[in-house]
Amino acid sequence: MSAKDIRNIVLLGHSGSGKTTLAESMLYLTGGTDRLGRIADGNTVCDYDPEEIRRQISISLAVAPVEYDSCKINVLDVPGGFDFAGEVAEAVQAADAAVIVCSAKAGMSVGAEKAWKYCEKNSLPRLLYISKTDEENSDYNAAFNTLRERFGKNIAPVVAPIWDESKKVIGIIDVLHKRAFEFGPNGGRVEIEVPENKKPVLDELYDALKESVAETSEEFMEKFFAGEDFTYAEMIQGLRQGVKDLSLFPVVCGSAIQGMGTRILMDTIVELLPKPQDARALMAENEDGESSEFVVAPGALPTAFVFKTISDQYGKYSYVKVLSGSIKPDMPMVNARTGETEKLGRLYIPKGKKYTEVKELTCGDIGAIAKMDKVKTGDTLCEPRKVVKIEPIPFDEPCYSVAIAPKTRGQEDKMAQGLNRLNEEDPSFRVVNNAETHQMVVSGAGDIQIDVLVSKLKSRFGVEVVLDTPRVPYREKIRKTVSKQGRHKKQTGGSGQFGDVWIRFEPNEESEEMVFAEEVFGGSVPKNFFPAVEKGLREACVHGPLAGYPVVNLKAVLYDGSYHPVDSSEIAFKTAANLAYKAAMPEASPVLLEPVCELKVTVPDQYMGDILGDLNKRRGRVMGMTPTGNGEQVIEAECPEAELMSYAIDLRSMTQSRGSFVMHFVRYEQCSADAQAKAVAAAKAMQEAE
Repeated sequence: MSAKDIRNIVLLGHSGSGKTTLAESMLYLTGGTDRLGRIADGNTVCDYDPEEIRRQISISLAVAPVEYDSCKINVLDVPGGFDFAGEVAEAVQAADAAVIVCSAKAGMSVGAEKAWKYCEKNSLPRLLYISKTDEENSDYNAAFNTLRERFGKNIAPVVAPIWDESKKVIGIIDVLHKRAFEFGPNGGRVEIEVPENKKPVLDELYDALKESVAETSEEFMEKFFAGEDFTYAEMIQGLRQGVKDLSLFPVVCGSAIQGMGTRILMDTIVELLPKPQDARALMAENEDGESSEFVVAPGALPTAFVFKTISDQYGKYSYVKVLSGSIKPDMPMVNARTGETEKLGRLYIPKGKKYTEVKELTCGDIGAIAKMDKVKTGDTLCEPRKVVKIEPIPFDEPCYSVAIAPKTRGQEDKMAQGLNRLNEEDPSFRVVNNAETHQMVVSGAGDIQIDVLVSKLKSRFGVEVVLDTPRVPYREKIRKTVSKQGRHKKQTGGSGQFGDVWIRFEPNEESEEMVFAEEVFGGSVPKNFFPAVEKGLREACVHGPLAGYPVVNLKAVLYDGSYHPVDSSEIAFKTAANLAYKAAMPEASPVLLEPVCELKVTVPDQYMGDILGDLNKRRGRVMGMTPTGNGEQVIEAECPEAELMSYAIDLRSMTQSRGSFVMHFVRYEQCSADAQAKAVAAAKAMQEAE
């Protein structure tokens, strides 16, 4: 199939708005499936993972190719849950256009708002589909008016519902073709005369479409003002141009379960949404590191972008979009990330969990390559004669962290391997083995994403785990100069052990690492024992006097001591240095230091008061506020890390999921007395438990 006959679309919208059911409807009405699957029955094509069936939500990106009107529509169904934004980022990179699904019950939901922002950020052409128009309590007019209020005249309805006396939707008017349909069972439709009471509505909507078309070119504008009608071809040309220029957003409506409006949606996708070669350009880097737009061209050398990895019990599949040329099995291609040449495995067209083997994937198409073990999500596979690296998928930074450990001792390696495999499928979460706190920490978008990972570890890898709040990596420092003697003397049969040192411990703000110096006169401590003294101090600094956290900003000066010509040894002086450290630290006015993070919180204006008040409760300091120009503010603040462990969930709750944030560690600061007392008590309780 050639690129001009392919459309790559992603279904975006709030969780529960009907995206998966819409994909199911498109497959069923085109013969892609022999029955209409339902989420409640766990038998849809796109939600096939056991976790998705159990939770009745989408968790992973799924591909559903739909053959319609001599055209192939690659439907990318993604989760609407905000914890799975990584799946959305992958799909948006592969799609050429989006269908934003809005429920007739909810109108412009938070998920639809976020979907719109995704499209704006990625310059993605889009149309809107108002779903569930036939359900009780649905209100098409209210939903449409919400969209019109939010986005103005750029919203162009290409369909209008037909109601009966009881206000139930029984059919649809196709504005563009000036036709009307009533809908029967199993997605059937019968063309009818446009009802008399709907003719004025049809004329009004058609005139609005004509006005939208007129604004796409000067030639059309002149024709419009001259009072001339546009031909059907001119209408399509103008609407297509408006969609491509992001100045026009068609609105379709229907009911996926009834099959109502699904065919008109597919007509609109085929007629108005861009072909792969007409879609927005991705940025690419050549071998010299120069960046430029990548031109999609069917006749060029083969290039494919890996936008998703599936790793299950049947093997590993790399989902690719062919950006130029065509690819075939066993073809040698260079991985632009590694520079290595790899032979392609077998090629497949995925449809949910089913894979159909093919001998070729052409430009613009989406498929899967089997058993590419060294290939990762985000890699570009190229012809050796022209190596380019497509811009990486912009995953959001993880903002919610938990400590994870196996329930059964000895399963640490098995858990780590399971997390590594899951990370191949979902690069949006991060795993760090924190040597300082002795915890493995998993960071993701929120608690639901982590909960899904825990379930998959148990079901797929047989590892049950426990979650805990990550320990905060505190530090300790001293504020007074103290000198102490460390004397180690031990006499046993034969040679004994003797080491004697006087060490001055003083604060040193210039260096976080311990600085060791010596001011020994007259050889009271021989030079060959200096390294042993330093080693003893460095080992001792790992545990501070308050709560056992590492000591920083410390200078230790060896200035006196004594030795025995026979009994003195390196181990004796190392022990003596440790004794001097333990004696001095409690008297040197030790304090606890806590990590402080820089926060950038983006929230709509109406939530500003709540967010600022909450930051104050968390001991945060607001450094500034910047309006973004679209009704949102970016609050810049600094806040102790200990107060931010649940911030991802709390912010979501305070802003109805409209808020987002990023945070980075900036420095250590002295704890307040209350925070220090709490941290010291927690550390002692943990030591006693161990």
